[in-house]
Amino acid sequence: MKALVDTCVWSQVLRHKSPHTELTKKLTDLIKDGRISIIGPIRQELLSGIPDTKQFNQLKDLLSSFEDIPLKTEHFEKAAEFSNTCRSKGVQGSTIDFLICAVANIENLIIFTTDKDFENYKKHLYIQLIK
Repeated sequence: MKALVDTCVWSQVLRHKSPHTELTKKLTDLIKDGRISIIGPIRQELLSGIPDTKQFNQLKDLLSSFEDIPLKTEHFEKAAEFSNTCRSKGVQGSTIDFLICAVANIENLIIFTTDKDFENYKKHLYIQLIK
């Protein structure tokens, strides 16, 4: 199964001075297996806030190896549905988090994240997380 890699994982592995060893291994294995998925908003989050042009271009070039999943109306509608479902259960989340959940659900992807909020979403939504 392909994995939709969240910004926090990419950032831990690619943007930190001392990358997280276990995350780096998991991400490397997914890349080697051709199991990586990304969406434009994650790419944008990852590339935002890099003031150094050289570093920005290096990261942009590295990410260019991964094609974005084209986002469709159904992804955004499902994200809104997921937001409403979680909110009705007292669980708050960001717009991008629910978009990630929706894309993963519709495209049959597993979510690779270190964001603990996804554990809360999982209680109410049909999503799978990499452990």
